[in-house]
Order: sequence, then structure tokens, then C-alpha cells
Amino acid sequence: MRKIFLGVVSAVALSQSVPARAADLPAKAYPAAPAIVPSPIYDWSGFYIGLNGGGGSAQKCWDLVADTFGDFPGSEGCHDATGGTIGGQIGYRWQVANWVFGVEGQGNWANFKGNNVSFLFAPDYNQSSVDGFGLLTAQFGYAWNNVLFYFKGGAAVTGDKYDVFSGSTSSSMASASETRWGGTVGAGIDFGFAPNWSVGVEYDHLFMGTRGINFMDPTGAFFETENIRQDVDIGLVRLNYRFGGWGAPVTARY
Repeated sequence: MRKIFLGVVSAVALSQSVPARAADLPAKAYPAAPAIVPSPIYDWSGFYIGLNGGGGSAQKCWDLVADTFGDFPGSEGCHDATGGTIGGQIGYRWQVANWVFGVEGQGNWANFKGNNVSFLFAPDYNQSSVDGFGLLTAQFGYAWNNVLFYFKGGAAVTGDKYDVFSGSTSSSMASASETRWGGTVGAGIDFGFAPNWSVGVEYDHLFMGTRGINFMDPTGAFFETENIRQDVDIGLVRLNYRFGGWGAPVTARY
């Protein structure tokens, strides 16, 4: 009996000492969770400058009004003046949440050229060329981080030259040139591939209307008056450099 009593007492004492010893042990250390760093977003705000290149087509329709020979007026037909273009642009954009607004000026050299045989005076033919154009536009767009889709619209100007050639000798019979103002609308998409660099594609349509053009012969004398209608379609690849950085973290912007 005595041995049983001593065994019970020892067991009770041991059970009381175990929690005390466990309480004296230091707490187990766990590694801290890694800090979450917000991903930067592409900020489209700021001044930018860039280069562009591509091609275009100007549809030209000629209608004779009067000439020195007393011919009856009428349509001489249409042709597309096509070719390449290269130029540059400068502008400013500002971003509000995902919406992007901007203004831009653009100037391009062009070599759009085409001709057609006159419906009235075959085999004589008429030739048109566009040797440059400029755009002054406002922009409105929506950004998905570093991808921007935008519309643009504003004023357009083209430098145009016209020639009438003899179908039998290919010599110039008369010529004219003008600076023509009109309007433009367009759309494009830009992709920001680096903190300050973006590349994109753009389409523009120029509404240049109809103008009365006076032609002069090689001696400088009046030859004829033509009403010439013009519309221009242009496709461009653009590369821009923007002055500024990536912008604020996502958590600070949204």
C-alpha cells in the first residue's frame, strides 16, 4: 500500500512540473511573410516626341470648269495618288484614372502620286501629287495599364501639286500647286514597352473638300480651271519617347 501511495504522489508531482517547464521555453519563431510590393502602372501623362512612317492614298477627282479653248465643262475622272510618308509628332497627354486626354502636332513629308487619262481629252492625262501634310489634333483615349486606345480629330493641311500632260509627247501642258486646309479624324493604339517608350499604329482620314484650281501653261499664261476634290487615307507606325517615369503604384492610383 505504501508503495502504491508513493507512486501516486510522484505522478501528481511530475504532472504539475511539466506545464511549468513548458512555460519557461521560448516561443517558436516563424519567418515573416514577404512584403507585398505594389506593381507600377504605366502613366501616359507628360510631354512626348516621336517619329512615324507609313503610307497613304489621296483620291483626286477632276472636273473641268473652263479653259482657254472654250471646251464644255465636265468630269475628267478620278485617280488615287499613293505612296510613302515619314515624319514626326510632338504632344502632351494627361491621364485621369484610365482616361487619357491629349493634344498633338504632326508634320510629314509625303510622296503620294497618281494619274489618269482624261475622260474629255484622251490621250492627255492628269497627274496629282501630295508632297506633305500636317495635323493638329485633340485626343481622347482609354488605357489598360501600358496599352492605350485613342481617337483623334482636328485640322489637316496638305501640300498638293497638279500637272496636265500631253498623251502623245508626255510633255507638260499646264501645272498648279496649292496648300489645302481641311479636317481629320483618326484612331490608334499605343503599347508602352519601356518606362518612357511606346510604339503603336494609327489610321487617319483627311477630309480636304473641293477647291477650284487655276492652271498655268509653261509660259505662265492661264490654261484652265479645275474643281478638284480630295480625300486622303493614311496608315502609320509610330514610335514615341515620353518625358517622365512609370508613375505611382497601383494602390495609390485606384
